[in-house]
Amino acid sequence: MEYGKVCLRRGEETDLRRGGFWIYDNEIDWYDDICPAGGIVDVIDSRRQFVARGYFNPRSKITVRVLTRDPDEVIDAAFFRRRIEAAWAFRRQLGFSDACRVVFGESDGLPGLTVDKFGDYLSFQIVSLGMEQWKDAIVETLIDLFHPAAICERGDVPVREKEGLPQAAQVIYGTLPELVRLREHDAWLYADLLHGQKTGHFLDQQENRGRLKPYAPGRTVLDLCCHSGGFGIHAALYGAQSVECVDVSEEALALVRKNAAENGVQVTTTCANVFDLVKAYDEAGRRFGLVICDPPAFAKSRKALEAAYRGYKELNLRCLRLTEPGGFLVTCSCSQFMTPPLFEKMLTEAAGDVGRPIRLIETLIQSRDHPACLTAEHALYLKGLIVQVL
Repeated sequence: MEYGKVCLRRGEETDLRRGGFWIYDNEIDWYDDICPAGGIVDVIDSRRQFVARGYFNPRSKITVRVLTRDPDEVIDAAFFRRRIEAAWAFRRQLGFSDACRVVFGESDGLPGLTVDKFGDYLSFQIVSLGMEQWKDAIVETLIDLFHPAAICERGDVPVREKEGLPQAAQVIYGTLPELVRLREHDAWLYADLLHGQKTGHFLDQQENRGRLKPYAPGRTVLDLCCHSGGFGIHAALYGAQSVECVDVSEEALALVRKNAAENGVQVTTTCANVFDLVKAYDEAGRRFGLVICDPPAFAKSRKALEAAYRGYKELNLRCLRLTEPGGFLVTCSCSQFMTPPLFEKMLTEAAGDVGRPIRLIETLIQSRDHPACLTAEHALYLKGLIVQVL
């Protein structure tokens, strides 16, 4: 099959040959008039040698997203089925079955596509024009492979507008209940797939929540930016003396209370801005045996990184002060531009500023069902540290 051609400027093929997935508009020399927006194109270098095949959007800063480096691989419905089948087989190999990310974009060779599984329900998100062209084929594959009770599309993300796509959240197959019940380690949790954050639940922290088991027994726990209370509920199940869950969203806290009741544990909920709350608690002399800090992304661009660094440092400085001697701090960042070394540097500086030595116990990344393809930009976005505060 013949595809339109996109020719790179001299030397711009290097990143692609090293495993990159994105081609930016300023890396392109020319492209054929027959290259349709959202269509499949062949990428060639300045010597007109084949480099990769992907989908094309001249209206996007990321003009081409790579699907294959095999010149003989045809991009059709069967291609997407093979990739989704391989992604699901990999998750099963890792031991995932009930709740997990089935497809994680570039890491599964499907840039622009995310698919999450919550028991009998699926939630997916498409963030590129090229992938949007294959939505019907993708949905057909998901129905055939998983026989779900319902499929929810979470297209309500601003990045779609950069691709010329509308925002929408909708049920496109089956009947979706208001809340879906899922199993996570020792807990039963509810998720709102249609209106909740991301695709309904923070699956990327699933394995990290299970890591609380050695640190929670007998501790007073403060769970900051708790969302639906995944960390706090697990801490309570693992024997915490008390758990306080804090979030700025009352809707999230209502879900925390429902999750606590479902698991037969006691938690208190506080609706507050975490920066204001940690300052007030610090000044009041409050101390906790286990502090969990999992805020939303502060740096969504490189330009915002400097301000984000200051924000993370201020928040973590207070968290360190709130942690009793010998207690533990679990701190995370999902800002892709806040790299693991930079995050560790920030926490080390904060510990120095408050005069509290810290011992690094564990480093955290996103759950294994979110495998980070290290040649793909920003695939490794979640990082965290568990430290003992002395």
